Amino acid sequence: MAVVEGAVASARPRRRASSTAAGHGAPTRLAYSTGGEGAPDPIPPPPAPRGAGPVRLRLERRASDRVVTVVTGLPGTAAQVADLARELRTVCGAGGTAREGAVELQGDQREKAAAALAARGLRVKR
Repeated sequence: MAVVEGAVASARPRRRASSTAAGHGAPTRLAYSTGGEGAPDPIPPPPAPRGAGPVRLRLERRASDRVVTVVTGLPGTAAQVADLARELRTVCGAGGTAREGAVELQGDQREKAAAALAARGLRVKR
């Protein structure tokens, strides 16, 4: 080490700042925006409320001749539809699920489901 006017100088020269990303040899690809973006996308209109019309009951045949009662057009949020599905499963004594805003019940449960929905004040159309 060499002493220069009372200060200690290192044996290695100082490294200059580089224009590479984190000094790893790859050049940076920094780009600045000029604010020339187009108009923002328009806000889509809110979806129509589900259940605006009557509640519909239909019978579907699934694979291997399984029959499923599907209840569509139910008003309310997903949580309310799930609660209604639970109630319908209990009333009908059948299994089922709430899927995509509809309730699916195992078997032909149209009569029981229509009576339960009418008791809740919902118009039912088959």
